[in-house]
Amino acid sequence: MKTIDCFMYFDEDMLLDLRLNILDQYVSKFVICEATYNHKGISKKLNFDIKKFKKFEKKIIYTVLDQNPPNLKKIDSNEKPNLKNSKILHNSITRDVFQRNHLMSKISDFVDDDLILISDLDEVPNLEQFRYKNKINIFCQKMFYYKLNLIYPNFVWHGTKACKKRHLNSPQWLRNIKSKKFGFWRLDTLFSNQKYIDINFINNGGWHFTNVKKPEDIHFKMSNFAHHLEYEESGMKVEDLREKISNKKIFYNHAADKSSVNKWNSNIDLRVVEDNHLPKFLINNKKIYKEWLEKN
Repeated sequence: MKTIDCFMYFDEDMLLDLRLNILDQYVSKFVICEATYNHKGISKKLNFDIKKFKKFEKKIIYTVLDQNPPNLKKIDSNEKPNLKNSKILHNSITRDVFQRNHLMSKISDFVDDDLILISDLDEVPNLEQFRYKNKINIFCQKMFYYKLNLIYPNFVWHGTKACKKRHLNSPQWLRNIKSKKFGFWRLDTLFSNQKYIDINFINNGGWHFTNVKKPEDIHFKMSNFAHHLEYEESGMKVEDLREKISNKKIFYNHAADKSSVNKWNSNIDLRVVEDNHLPKFLINNKKIYKEWLEKN
């Protein structure tokens, strides 16, 4: 059984370098998909440069998505705001899903027994003690903000998910699986493509390094990702992000009700963690990533 690590790429070179180095000894191939447009549908240049990752060149399978999804909704500038916004959100999420599922064009080349990992690029699984057990495997990850050692305390992120290629309906199907193990008596699991009984939750399952960027770059990212409309409506500015980073507070409350406007005004404090919470590669190479490590 080979392990195949699959994810989308936008411009996250530092985190990509870290991910490749952490997972190199466990992963046979890295499948990376980049699109020629952002989730708003605006054309973008291709940022991936294999020359920056020569060490991993033989392991990387890079694929470009240059087509738009077929099921985008036409937006009329004269439409009512609510209808217009719902279409914008639909189209953004559709582009996100379409890009993730494009990974399948390369995954199909592997054998049925290979293990397929589906993550966002900043969700790095801990494979050091991982053993394949169940049909579905969900990695319970620690969440870090702004810096590689600045943790969101007492918050578990269910990021990376894995299954054998024979069980993989699509990358988005795996991504959408509920992070909950349902009892055998739950008849609805027989008819659902999101609820499953045969799930293994991997504790100490890795690291979600979210928004490890400068405030200007976080603003650019949030203005271009699938839920960009929510961010734009929040009124957050670069200076707001700069203040949050300076005060070590997250700018989005992941535990809040999704319909709450207060989710964009969080006061949850981040804290610096000891080295034992971090990947061994990062611990051994602090000088390389010193810009992204918070001092005690």
